[in-house]
Amino acid sequence: MAQTHDDLNAKAFSLQPGYDETLVRAEFAELMPLRTVIIYCFDPRASGIPDAVARDLGDVWPGEAVTDAGGEIIGTTTSVLNVVVAGGRALDALRSITVAQHLLGVENIAVVHHTHCGATSYTAEGIVKAWQEEQGVDISETYPRESLCISDYVASVEHDARLIRNAPGTPRHVNVHGYVYDIDNGELTRILEDRGTA
Repeated sequence: MAQTHDDLNAKAFSLQPGYDETLVRAEFAELMPLRTVIIYCFDPRASGIPDAVARDLGDVWPGEAVTDAGGEIIGTTTSVLNVVVAGGRALDALRSITVAQHLLGVENIAVVHHTHCGATSYTAEGIVKAWQEEQGVDISETYPRESLCISDYVASVEHDARLIRNAPGTPRHVNVHGYVYDIDNGELTRILEDRGTA
């Protein structure tokens, strides 16, 4: 049976009596040791990316759920937070980076593009034209062209790393890592490492 509106809202932290945002943030950071945000593509063939990046950065993946005495899940042992978006492009992940820092604090952000990605099968102009012809909608001003497709792996990773580094919602102290993941053999190639500042 589906839960009611009130049942669902009873599970919202900010609607609880005595809610204290500062305290809740501190509890989240303690119970969820997520230190690395990994941005990658929603292509199911790219599902090995979190494990590969976790190994490279010394993170815990997939980890285990932490439960309280009543059996309710209250935390995790994983240190990886996955942000899964089309093409693994950073533009779609910027808000998630800001929220992750606010709730949990982060040390690393990894942007990972993968070989044989669907985002390499079209051009920015091609998708804009197709949307106009097939959907009757002009998306030419909706998204920056540089973030619509991937035509050069190194250039796209470098672009996304700059976008992340220069975003107001990215903390200056975090390290930004860029990779390309080969879906044929699971090999992770580091393209860049931009160390954060104190």
